[in-house]
Amino acid sequence: MCIRYFSHGDFMGDTFISQDTDPSTQIEHKTKGRLLSAKTRRIWQEYLTAYLMVGPALILIFVFGIFPVAFALYVSLHKWRLVRSDFRGIANYVAALDNLFYTLLFLMAVGCLYAAYVFIRRTFKQAAENKERPWLFIIPSLFYTATVLAFVRWIFFQLPEFLDIADKIRGLEKSRELFMTLLGEAFQAETVQPAWRFFITLFLLSLLIAILFNWFIRTSDNIGYQAKFSGIWLALAVGIGLLWITYQAIQTAYVEAIETGTDPGIWPQLIMISSGVLLLIIGWKVWRSIEHTDSNRGMIVRIIGASVLLVGAVVLIIEIPTIVASGDKDLWQGLKVTVFFSMGTVPVQLAIALLLAVLLYQKIKGSSIFRMIFFLPYVTPVVASAAVFKQMFSNRATSPANALLTTFGAEPQLWLREPDGIFTILAGAVGIDLPGWAAGPSLALMVIIFLSVWTFVGYNVVIYLAGLVNIPHELNEAAEIDGAGKWQVFRHVTFPLLSPTTYFLSLIAIIGTFKAFNTIWVLRDGAALGTTDPFSVVIFAEFFEKTRYGYASALAFILFAIIISLTLINNRVQGSRVFYG
Repeated sequence: MCIRYFSHGDFMGDTFISQDTDPSTQIEHKTKGRLLSAKTRRIWQEYLTAYLMVGPALILIFVFGIFPVAFALYVSLHKWRLVRSDFRGIANYVAALDNLFYTLLFLMAVGCLYAAYVFIRRTFKQAAENKERPWLFIIPSLFYTATVLAFVRWIFFQLPEFLDIADKIRGLEKSRELFMTLLGEAFQAETVQPAWRFFITLFLLSLLIAILFNWFIRTSDNIGYQAKFSGIWLALAVGIGLLWITYQAIQTAYVEAIETGTDPGIWPQLIMISSGVLLLIIGWKVWRSIEHTDSNRGMIVRIIGASVLLVGAVVLIIEIPTIVASGDKDLWQGLKVTVFFSMGTVPVQLAIALLLAVLLYQKIKGSSIFRMIFFLPYVTPVVASAAVFKQMFSNRATSPANALLTTFGAEPQLWLREPDGIFTILAGAVGIDLPGWAAGPSLALMVIIFLSVWTFVGYNVVIYLAGLVNIPHELNEAAEIDGAGKWQVFRHVTFPLLSPTTYFLSLIAIIGTFKAFNTIWVLRDGAALGTTDPFSVVIFAEFFEKTRYGYASALAFILFAIIISLTLINNRVQGSRVFYG
């Protein structure tokens, strides 16, 4: 008689017991007496090797990447001048954006809740496609999320103890032993230990639960399901937390307004702007659906509906300028300068780079020399380039720029000291008065834009040339055989195939203009100060000149949110039209 015991999955070896009819000849054979099969051991060895290789990089990313960002967020929630002061919560953000920040905070909360909905929908879809029931993974994912939140809570309690070390060593002889002693006391502080023990308890409990659930439950993607459920829990926790913070902050603002006898008008503004944003999203969805409509009637209905929704959104969002007027004037001026700088730099440098790349791609003599010449500005030290441009566009009558204008009979300009808008100057030259809102970027900012274009065109040319090389010649030849001209080949073949390159360069350029600092700091001068100061310079001035560290950190996170928003918008608008062949 032969009896075979099957293991659970791959984790127990098979045992065979062969029993003859004669008890004296009973033989027991164990073909596999190992706890883990060879395949399972190999998989776990691969996982362990991968994590050991990635581990040092993750530690470096956390120490020099995630932790500084978290610390800056912590600083932005305090009144901070050289040393830490009172906890202010979101007061720094409200001081910068006024009531608009309540609306943005509310929209962030709604976005987190929507993200939770998207995760839920994707999880249900994956489970339905695989015909699985992974719902028990909700339990370990809940513990994972609680562990992450407990870790954040411990950091929030631990950071003040670390920062107070600087105050404790004042007047004492500084030594390594003293610092290590104070560091140990910071870890053992009474306010920190409960949070630390709670985090460690949750971490160990989560680890145990993870082992048990992954041992007894088998699906096609255990890790994927747990990651999705963890994302759902985390998005719900953050969304609900932001809603609670928004409500509490608005209630506090109303109490203060009643005490001072003013009306903050937060709720009406929040409702109007949030409704406007919602209508804007719906209108955009309706507009995007036009291209999938076959009938003329459906297309007309969608065009009218999208137009009505977009107009309604604009009417509701028009409340923003009123709120902006109550915010930080330097912030909004810096944002306006940044927008001018980005709009004047990105399209121009991409257009010139594409034109030069197409010309250099032709089989002409000396093309390699021209490539090197165009690339030189990019490798030239930016501070040196800015210093040279500052002399070229000096307000002296003998400067190269003014000498060139004088040659053509024009009046010398102040250039980097001119705060008037370029359109105002041009209109004034022909005797036309423009309103203030149509002034455009200042002449000083135009010089900075010119330097930026001159610097980055060569880099864009090299990238465009790499994109042109990857386009098969057969496609162009086929189009020419079919009767297409040079322009038609470029318009319908070359340019669409360059869309990934254009998308990459435009994305990098937009982010770069919002972070630009070095050349602008060198070129800013005299009476034009303010008209040449983008958001990054405003943050630098708040931090290093006014030493308002908490407020400067809040501005930095506002800039970070703007860059992320622009990246997402660019990805939705331009990324969907990228053709990868």
